Amino acid sequence: MLIRFKRNLEKIAMGLLSFMPEEKDVKKLQETIREYEENDGWHLHLWKEDDDVLGAVGVQIMNDNQLVIKHLTVNPSHRDQGIGSRMIAEIHRIYSDKYNIVPAESVKAFYEKSLDAL
Repeated sequence: MLIRFKRNLEKIAMGLLSFMPEEKDVKKLQETIREYEENDGWHLHLWKEDDDVLGAVGVQIMNDNQLVIKHLTVNPSHRDQGIGSRMIAEIHRIYSDKYNIVPAESVKAFYEKSLDAL
């Protein structure tokens, strides 16, 4: 299930986001987390199963009708289990009534593959 990012989960969120190629640099990663903490238009969600946080999906509200999926990552030891696709499905469930959802370039290929599976 998706849960909203909270400050007490910051290290877990940073660990998950660090699996994304553009978030390898620690300074860049810290800037990204700060955006999710301070910017009202940025929302980070974590995928939790049982007591484990296994994935993260971050979105940015661009304007009144568009939302961009900026980040999408799953712990490597839990990949190929459909978690990424379930996160995308949940983002659509939560936001599609109000926003046109589009992927950022870094998640586009996986996003399109996931939509085909839904």
